[in-house]
Amino acid sequence: MDHRDHTRALNAYLSAHRGMDRRTVLGGGLGLALAGLLAPLGSARAQSVPIFTGHPFTLGVASGYPRADGFSIWTRLASEPLSADGGLEFNFYNVDWEVAEDERFSKVVARGLARAAPELAHSVHVDVYGLKPGRWYFYRFTCGSEVSRTGRTRTLPAVTENTAQLRLAFGSCQHYQQAWFSAHRHLQAENLDLMLFLGDYIYESNWGSNLVRRHHGAEAYSLTDYRIRHAQYKTDSDLQNHHALVPFAYCWDDHEVDNDYADWRSESLDPAFLLRRAAAYQAFYEHQPMPVSMVPRGPNMAIYTHLDFGNLARIYLLDNRQYRTVQPCPSPSKGGGSADVDESCKAVLDPAQTMLGGEQERWLRERFHDSSARFNLIAQQTIFGRFDSAPGPARKRFTDGWDGYPIARARLLKDLEQSQLKNPAILGGDIHAYAIGHVRRDSDDFKSPILAPEFCGTSIASEGWADVASFNARLPENPDTLFADTTKRGYVMMEITARGMDVKLRNLVAEKERDSDIVTAKHYVVEAGQPKIESA
Repeated sequence: MDHRDHTRALNAYLSAHRGMDRRTVLGGGLGLALAGLLAPLGSARAQSVPIFTGHPFTLGVASGYPRADGFSIWTRLASEPLSADGGLEFNFYNVDWEVAEDERFSKVVARGLARAAPELAHSVHVDVYGLKPGRWYFYRFTCGSEVSRTGRTRTLPAVTENTAQLRLAFGSCQHYQQAWFSAHRHLQAENLDLMLFLGDYIYESNWGSNLVRRHHGAEAYSLTDYRIRHAQYKTDSDLQNHHALVPFAYCWDDHEVDNDYADWRSESLDPAFLLRRAAAYQAFYEHQPMPVSMVPRGPNMAIYTHLDFGNLARIYLLDNRQYRTVQPCPSPSKGGGSADVDESCKAVLDPAQTMLGGEQERWLRERFHDSSARFNLIAQQTIFGRFDSAPGPARKRFTDGWDGYPIARARLLKDLEQSQLKNPAILGGDIHAYAIGHVRRDSDDFKSPILAPEFCGTSIASEGWADVASFNARLPENPDTLFADTTKRGYVMMEITARGMDVKLRNLVAEKERDSDIVTAKHYVVEAGQPKIESA
């Protein structure tokens, strides 16, 4: 069954269930964030005097996707966050919001009224406009007599501003069961302008060893399942405090939905996968500070975008999951998903293979050409450069990463080089390991020019490779990988100035201990105009 067949099946299913009670549809997890379901419904009435079983702002507040004139702010009403309905009635609630220049809210600069509707799990998304560039603000929400905590966020410098410094961090892969989110506690002390989360914000499935805590429920399939999973992650105090302090922006990967999915195809070839994807996408939107423009339409949700931090840096946030062609030569035992393939897999070299899809590729090419930024950070989900998985002269490719899409990778690098993009760098995650190295014009020719440094970060909480020896055996086959380590959990800290990029790999000392300290494992610099990574 191809993509069009899946789409027709989805449309037929929706058509056949138009008369179904909305509570049943949403509770059954069909993930139908279609335009029709986003409009106010006659069955939902406003609570003139809201009555809650407990404090409704248990999931905190968050901000994201800053612009020079504003940002997006978020909260979700949920008195009982791990219940199917969040502990709220099937009504909509009026929520007031305020943005101020000071934490005491004596200088309010923007305010308004938002509607928390049950069709979107009583989440609130507000796009705030008309603010001053390059400054910090405070925000909060009120519903009835209940007031949220105060959040702090910022606008970006104007694109014409000669900006001196950007401090950002990026992380990925935070399995709730496998480690504490202590990294987020340390990130609060990094004095960040922006946090990038590059995929696997939640995990849909339960697995791992030496678990520190448990998911609520089994593997997520329905909209209710995904809502509860996201809510449970948001109850973590370290994560919640980090969200309240600094704006976030996102890429997603597979575990926000299902392991190793590619566009319409799941690893297990589930014929109803697009319904599951629709549920997962809707729950993701409901729990993140995303612009209203990113609201999902069924199983489709456009999240790729870019942010301009003055004239200093442009950040490209890509989507490697939703539009990719399916992984070539999958294992017959699974039917879909990833595999390590040798040169007998000719489909790897099919020019039709794409990681980003044609439309996103064209968009990225145009953004390369119109960028005037002094640094250009390509933020995406996984390892980008060569990472040969076979010792010796044989060549093996892991097909869930860019090695499985080498023609698509070559197209991106050609666009990067032809646009004469200034100081590009590639950021990634996914593999639960650091992989720091150089990206060449030709990944198999170690004499071809270096086009960009790559910083693939380790996981925030997800376990590394159980077979460390197998991971380490790859390193001699990949001389452009300067450093790799799968044994540590943490994040990558970057400071960008006109001189270049200062990059620190920050490791938790003991991720299974909630009060773990953190150390700098490696320190690198990349000078402006020179793509080569040097030790600091």
